[in-house]
Amino acid sequence: MITLKSQREIDMMKKAGELLARTHKEIAKMIKPGVTTWEIDEFVDHFLAENGATPEQKGYKGYEYATCASINDEICHGFPRKQPLQEGDIVTIDMVVNLNGALADSAWSYAVGNVNPLTQKLLDVTKESLYKGIEQVKVGNRIGDIGHAIQTYVEAQGFSVVRNFIGHGIGPTIHEKPEVPHYGLPGKGPRIKEGMVFTIEPMVNIGGFDTKMDNNGWTARTRDGSLSAQYEHTIAVTNNGIVILTDQED
Repeated sequence: MITLKSQREIDMMKKAGELLARTHKEIAKMIKPGVTTWEIDEFVDHFLAENGATPEQKGYKGYEYATCASINDEICHGFPRKQPLQEGDIVTIDMVVNLNGALADSAWSYAVGNVNPLTQKLLDVTKESLYKGIEQVKVGNRIGDIGHAIQTYVEAQGFSVVRNFIGHGIGPTIHEKPEVPHYGLPGKGPRIKEGMVFTIEPMVNIGGFDTKMDNNGWTARTRDGSLSAQYEHTIAVTNNGIVILTDQED
C-alpha cells in the first residue's frame, strides 16, 4: 500500500533532507586521492550526531556502517574501507538520514581527482538522467513515466540502466511502496498523487546492466567489470508541485 504523507510529515522530511544535502557538500570537500571511505563514513557518523540526527541504515538488517561507499564497478551497497581512493576512481556515497523520526535518502557519485572523458560522461549522463526522471513527477503521471524517461535518455547516450535495484517510497521506514524502476514503459505503474514521497536513484553502467553480488551479501557489482555511477534524490509531491527534499542547490 502506498502511504500518502501529510504536509507536516513532508516538512519534517525536508529538514532531514536539508541536513543530508549539507552532509554531501562536506563530503565533496573531502574527496581526493588518498582519502578513505572509512574516513568519510566516520565523518558522516559524527557530523549527523553533532546535528541531532542518526544514519538510518546503520543497523538496518545488520548493516554496520553510516554510509554505503561504492567504488568503480560497485553499483551499490559497497562497504566503507581503509584502502585509499586513487586518482581516476569514482565513488558513490549513499546514506539515509533520520532527523527526529523523519527520513531522507540521497546518493551522489564523485570523481576522485581527474577522470578520463568516458568516466566523466558516465557521471554527467547519470546525473542528468536523475533530473530527466524528476521532470516526469507530476500529479496524474504514472511511475512508469519516470523510468521510461531515464532509460530512453541513458540508452541514447550508449550506457545501460541497472534493473535489479530501483527507487522506492520512503517515510517512517527506509523502503516503502511505490517501487520506482529506472526503466520501463510510459503510462504504466501507480498514478502519481499528492502526498507521495519516494526516491529516484538511477544506477547507470558504461557496459551491460547485469549485476553480480559479493560474498558479503550486500555489495552489487557490474557483471562485466564496467564502471557504474548513481545519483539519488528524495522527492515529495505536494499541493504546490514537487519538492526535491535532498536538493543541494543553495
